[in-house]
Amino acid sequence: MAPRTGPVLVLLGLLLLAMVLLAASLGPYRIPPLEVLSALGRRLTGAAGGTVDTVLFNIRLPRILAAVLVGAALAAAGAAYQSLFRNPLVSPDILGVSTGAGLGAVVGILLGLPVALIQIIGFGGGMVTVLAVVALARALRGGGDVLVLVLAGIVIGALAGAAISLVKVLADPYDQLPAITFWLLGSLAGVKPGDVLAVLPAVLIGLLPLLLLRWRIGVLSLGDDEARALGINVVRLRAVVIAAATLVTASVVAISGVIGWVGLMVPHMARLLVGPRFDRLLPASILLGGAFMVGVDTLARTAARIEIPLGVLTALIGGPIFVWLLARGRRRRLS
Repeated sequence: MAPRTGPVLVLLGLLLLAMVLLAASLGPYRIPPLEVLSALGRRLTGAAGGTVDTVLFNIRLPRILAAVLVGAALAAAGAAYQSLFRNPLVSPDILGVSTGAGLGAVVGILLGLPVALIQIIGFGGGMVTVLAVVALARALRGGGDVLVLVLAGIVIGALAGAAISLVKVLADPYDQLPAITFWLLGSLAGVKPGDVLAVLPAVLIGLLPLLLLRWRIGVLSLGDDEARALGINVVRLRAVVIAAATLVTASVVAISGVIGWVGLMVPHMARLLVGPRFDRLLPASILLGGAFMVGVDTLARTAARIEIPLGVLTALIGGPIFVWLLARGRRRRLS
């Protein structure tokens, strides 16, 4: 690692811990930070707790941990896709993952299924969408063509979006349609401890190959010919990266709804801190994405009397930041 990368990652880790502590303190029932630490100590020692422990461990911390998972997963997937396709404007939506997961979830809501089944169907929708994208790319010009793969993702994503619109038309306007609309805007309001435990293994399984193969994934950014010259099986590695990034994205979308901009913006912010090398970019994106999502979720539940959808906030925050990043990059090229 470069000399400055280690300290930056340590600072990002401390930022994440500080955001978690702040988020645990804020809410309708305020808990001082020292009391949060005290409650954590009581839980570790097995001592009995009162109202603070109930609020903290049954309501607030599961939601905070879910926000960390969502932010880290979307940011890691965005960094992986951007390096894989050698395009800084790529996000987890590029292969239709979020839209496919959204389609599965809204179908589950339309059918009146339990929350657990809605999450499973949403996850399955994301995976099926990517399989359809890969199959279409292979049928057109072979799965190794990056441009064809991206265009196939746009087509399948558009079809999934049209199907979501059709489901909204068919939904009960007084009961199902509000639930579908609110879910598509993104929210962690209904997250329970069991949801976090259900999603955690899939996220870890998806992040593990990205972390283990981060050096080889970085080589892909040099181009396919250079990667092959260094002994890398480009097609196999690309398939592993797509599968891993899809797994983490579909897993978290199944519990949070569709949340845009995180996978596009956070890797750019991390790139400013540690540079473009993927072996540095991936851990920085994971830590920064987790901290960013915790901050956005805290703002969503404390800024107004009613909860603000996460997708709305990430768009309001991400749009201006991304414009600033584009302007900064343009000034660099002209100087």
